Amino acid sequence: MPSTHEVFNQPAPLAGYNLFDGNRALRDALQLNAPGLNTRELSALGAELGSPAMQTHARLAATHQPQLLSHDRFGRRLDQVEFHPSYHALMTAATAAGLHGTPWAAQPDGRPHAHAHQRRAAGFLLFTELEPAILCPISMTYAVTPALRANAAIYADWGPGLSRRAYDPEPKLWQHKAGLTMGMGMTEKQGGSDVRANTTRAVPVGSDGWGERFEITGHKWFFSAPMCDAFLVLAQTSSGLSCLFLPRTLPDGSLNALHIQRLKDKLGNHANASAEVEFDGAQAWLVGEQGRGIAQILEMGTLTRLDCALGTSGLMRQALSLALNHTRQREAFGKPLIEQPLMRNVLADLALESEAATALAMRLARAFDQSQEPHEAFMARLLTPVAKFWICKRGSHFAQEAMECLGGNGYVEEGGQGVMARIYREMPLNSIWEGAGNIMALDLLRALRRADAVGALQQELAATRGEHPALDRLVAALPQRLDGMTSEGEARRLAQDVALAVQAALLLQSAPAFVSRAFCDSRLAGNWGQTFGTLGPDCDFEALIERAMTY
Repeated sequence: MPSTHEVFNQPAPLAGYNLFDGNRALRDALQLNAPGLNTRELSALGAELGSPAMQTHARLAATHQPQLLSHDRFGRRLDQVEFHPSYHALMTAATAAGLHGTPWAAQPDGRPHAHAHQRRAAGFLLFTELEPAILCPISMTYAVTPALRANAAIYADWGPGLSRRAYDPEPKLWQHKAGLTMGMGMTEKQGGSDVRANTTRAVPVGSDGWGERFEITGHKWFFSAPMCDAFLVLAQTSSGLSCLFLPRTLPDGSLNALHIQRLKDKLGNHANASAEVEFDGAQAWLVGEQGRGIAQILEMGTLTRLDCALGTSGLMRQALSLALNHTRQREAFGKPLIEQPLMRNVLADLALESEAATALAMRLARAFDQSQEPHEAFMARLLTPVAKFWICKRGSHFAQEAMECLGGNGYVEEGGQGVMARIYREMPLNSIWEGAGNIMALDLLRALRRADAVGALQQELAATRGEHPALDRLVAALPQRLDGMTSEGEARRLAQDVALAVQAALLLQSAPAFVSRAFCDSRLAGNWGQTFGTLGPDCDFEALIERAMTY
């Protein structure tokens, strides 16, 4: 009897490949922004992250979500979150790759490592392709480590552990741990992005070797990664909203009065634990000056916003790779999907969007490596809200179109193996976290109030003057718009246009002509529709698709 069930015309999974070596866009962005960077470590990381073993860890960590253990069986508070072993395996890999606090560690001679933030940014982007959710505590550790310098005693004790390439999930004293991670507690249920509305109170109760000590009473509505070793939190003191250091384990070895009320049931980001917590006389130490909490949180937010742009760029790249892998193997109407004219247009368009996102995110990372230079310091201030706004806004639309390339197979999550569905659920997070679109647009307006805004942007775009008429027209119109921007209602449009101008300029410098020309013709000159797959007929579809291939 013939078999009634024969599987054919179904693609083999995308596995066992090198995420870095196959990513020409990322490699070219590094060549432009960090010439001479040794990429051997990134290549090794790319091979590790593309391995079937690591893909299995990513699937298991997302499928077996964290579980809250609030009390033990005798009624004693535990306030612990239990993770699947694959979560710990991924955290071990991320810290071993130096994606957390390592850019802040100096060389033995005291000088910073060259291109440290870009090397870390490239690794962060690659890791996002595998599993983005576990990178929440990694990103927060990166962002809060420099803020701790405002309390020299705490930084002296905690700084080395935060930059050490080690992961230790056990709840114990900092000096007994191989490595340390940190989180943040900023938003409250009544305020959200308006942290000035916070009601959590901090009352001084003395001082010790870490400085002024406070007792905190209140709550946090979003408290991600509650198993971190310590947190920077905002609370109201007599001088206003202040930043405080709150360890999970107190110096005497007891657990701090940080009570986890519940874990958030989120759309995506399933491997990461996000919690609602209450502070019942929790002990914390002042970091920086009282009443300066807003300024400190903005500084930390700049770094986490960089990671939002990097993370979405990584998710775009993975969605594109999955779409290419599927359409190259799947046949319909007598030939592979990738050879169908409409599909070729979609794939080429997605490849353009992915490369432009990578170029902008990595350019922003360069600004943090060179922040001692005035121009780069300003570009970090200007491009952070721009990149976070535009790249993250494009993410969900991108993921939906990439999923459609797989048809029904892309929508299925059989046994947690639906990577495309996992990407789609993850995409909105980076747009919302650390300030949604309106917050970013308003932050851009604040950056533009600096006197050197127009000159700095013109300097950034000067290298490609005359390369494409559509870019020239956009750049020529920007100064008047930047100087005359008074209406908040136009801020999103301005953020979009600044992002497109910088992306076009970067691609003209780092990518082949068929990439930069197609981007400028479509995104700037208007030879494009209102959805992916509407590039003009003059684009070199074959070259764009071939460049995006992972092999």
